[in-house]
Amino acid sequence: MEVHELVIEMKLLERRLTLYEEKYGVLSEDFYAALMSGKPAGYDAYDESRADVSRWKGIYETLRRRMDAYRQQLKGRELSEVLRFQPAY
Repeated sequence: MEVHELVIEMKLLERRLTLYEEKYGVLSEDFYAALMSGKPAGYDAYDESRADVSRWKGIYETLRRRMDAYRQQLKGRELSEVLRFQPAY
């Protein structure tokens, strides 16, 4: 995946995460840290919450992988090599 494609996908994932952050009132980073430490007990009491947690976790993990890929592609390269000077749209 090219750098500009990663940026587009990351922005789409961030928009999706915002919906969960607004619904549950916490940032994705804090949600994920709590989930990984086993803290949010009771989230599985409702089917909707259980499904949301599963999707939220998956979207967040995908965003993290895309961010890692983005950083790897930029590592050791000049910004001018990847910067798009002409708009794509």
